[in-house]
Amino acid sequence: MLTGELVLVVLIVIGLIGRSHMLTTAACFLLILRLSHLERYFPTLERRGLELGLLFLMIAVLVPLVDGTLTVSDLARVFISPAGIAAIIGGLVATYLNGQGLHLLRQDPSLMIGLVLGSIFGIVFLRGIPVGPLMAAAIAAMLVEIWQWLRFLSR
Repeated sequence: MLTGELVLVVLIVIGLIGRSHMLTTAACFLLILRLSHLERYFPTLERRGLELGLLFLMIAVLVPLVDGTLTVSDLARVFISPAGIAAIIGGLVATYLNGQGLHLLRQDPSLMIGLVLGSIFGIVFLRGIPVGPLMAAAIAAMLVEIWQWLRFLSR
């Protein structure tokens, strides 16, 4: 068995043990592609998979606006309630941090391995939801900044 196939089988087992259906399904899908000799689609999946995932996430978030679950008055309350204002600020901070994460990944692409491992551990052991490596990179960038700041202060 090749290394990539072995890694996928290990991820499937980890997903099953950790009851992470997303991890198990993703690893099974990639293993099927690999065993079917359809590796030519891997670069496209790597390049566009995140965009596709974010597209479906955005669709899921927008459905309540379209199906009438949320009304115009609900939207108006977002701008005057403390939780709504916090959500707006959270969106602003998240997009800024995502930019910092992208910068960090451009500087050191090998960090993606750590992001993937951390995401897998978070899925399996903390029952987390993988929303994407960019947000993980954003948090990593923030932690790197804090680490550098603490090192500077200790001098």
